[in-house]
Amino acid sequence: MKTALSLFVALFAFVGVSFAQNANIVFAKETHDFGKVEVGKPVTHVFTFKNTGTEPLVVLDAVASCGCTKPTFSKDPVAPGASGQISATFNAAAISPFNKTVTVTTNAKTSTIYLTLKGEVVSKEAADAAAQAGKKKGTK
Repeated sequence: MKTALSLFVALFAFVGVSFAQNANIVFAKETHDFGKVEVGKPVTHVFTFKNTGTEPLVVLDAVASCGCTKPTFSKDPVAPGASGQISATFNAAAISPFNKTVTVTTNAKTSTIYLTLKGEVVSKEAADAAAQAGKKKGTK
């Protein structure tokens, strides 16, 4: 009897695992570099992902590593083959380099993914100079 019960439990566990987590999330990129950002001006990046699995994907949560970053996302399921987005806004309040993380939790095979925002918050003058240098570089 114990053997039969053990086999039943093992079979149930195997079937449960094989049908669980058939959603799969793949991001176009997991890191965004803003470069030089003007102090006092929030910046936003939209991370795009695709559900490459066979079941609907649900983003359960997106949590920033600090209060200076605010992620937003839809809790609607993303169908297999469809795409979704997670937006992250960084409040550039203090002059310094930054490297912020958004921890994304889903029902996918890889349930936790880390998205990164990085760059350097600079004065308005330094941001203007960086923008001008970028324009000159693009015209050559």
